[in-house]
Amino acid sequence: MNKAKRYEIFSRLRAENPNPVTELEYNSPFELLIAVLLSAQATDVSVNKATRKLFPVANTPESMLALGVEGLKEYIKTIGLFNAKAENAIKTCRILIEQHNSQVPENREALEALPGVGRKTANVVLNTAFRQIAMAVDTHIFRFGNRTKVAPGKNVLEVEMKLLKFVPKEFLLDAHHWMILHGRYICVARKPKCDACIIEDLCEFKDKTSS
Repeated sequence: MNKAKRYEIFSRLRAENPNPVTELEYNSPFELLIAVLLSAQATDVSVNKATRKLFPVANTPESMLALGVEGLKEYIKTIGLFNAKAENAIKTCRILIEQHNSQVPENREALEALPGVGRKTANVVLNTAFRQIAMAVDTHIFRFGNRTKVAPGKNVLEVEMKLLKFVPKEFLLDAHHWMILHGRYICVARKPKCDACIIEDLCEFKDKTSS
């Protein structure tokens, strides 16, 4: 895919949604960190349902740590893998208090040192909470990169590196949100909604669908 086509793709995505935001509900970097940690192999909808009850009770490392693992489980038991996630969240709270003055760190190395926080989670927090250029490649963005040919790659890291290299600079800060929303609602896994796609004529996916 050439440079001009990539520019036009992101121009259209921006025009349709000038100020994209995550669908996870949060009011602070800590709430976002916990929400993203809980969202692994779960939907944003299921996480939001749980955190609407959790965050009014525990929205700081101290208040969440006070719940303890068993107390936290009661709030997140409707989310997949909630046992492991509760353990990781409580351990993370303790580290934030002891090592980071109860603040979410603004650098990748410190974020990835937190239990349950991998590269993708760190990228979401860096980009969404701290407005740093970072590309969190989930299943939707991986699919978008490969189908459109904007950034084809065999694994998520390869797609991430290509997106950082090929997405025009002016779109880098918000590109993650545009791609994830497009993959979630238009370029869906089983039968992409090509007829409703604003970049259909630019996309290089060979097996486009039509109604």
